[in-house]
Amino acid sequence: MPAKIRLQRQGKKGQPFYHIVVADGRAPRDGKFIEKIGTYNPLTKPADIVLDFDNALQWLQNGAQPTDTVRSILSYKGVMYKHHLLKGVKKGAFTELEAEAKFNKWMSEKTAKIEQAAKDENLKQKEEVKKALEAEKEINEKRAAEISKRKQEEMAALEAAAVAAAKEAAAAVEGKEEEADDAEEAAPEETAAE
Repeated sequence: MPAKIRLQRQGKKGQPFYHIVVADGRAPRDGKFIEKIGTYNPLTKPADIVLDFDNALQWLQNGAQPTDTVRSILSYKGVMYKHHLLKGVKKGAFTELEAEAKFNKWMSEKTAKIEQAAKDENLKQKEEVKKALEAEKEINEKRAAEISKRKQEEMAALEAAAVAAAKEAAAAVEGKEEEADDAEEAAPEETAAE
């Protein structure tokens, strides 16, 4: 069976990390391999891919078959395109210099596109953080306004209670004075009646 270029899982549960390896097609997924040609970390954004470009291209030219995921990784890194161009050179469709020029142009466009996507993602994250902070600030202001309103109502209630207590105290004092006056008036009458 021909050699396969495939992913070999590493990392712990829920946090995959892969080695890109060349292995015999009959070997188990995480078993014996011929050569390690790179790594792939899907958890980072964008995914972190480290690949030995020349080695991967050599294995493709020797007939190694990539799995679907590895094919997309190789395509992303430009190995598949370079392989395609080298086939065209072999057939005589264009020269090796033209193939190299096409590949370099494609690679520069690809890196610019990736950098732009990374910048857009970074800006998007910053805007989301900014919106979240503004929303939190607005909620805090509303909460502070409610708290100050509640405190003012409590203060007004306390003042009203204090005024009412003062009025009651004043009324009680006046009531005692009137009773005292009535008692004084009644006392001379009692003494006069005796």
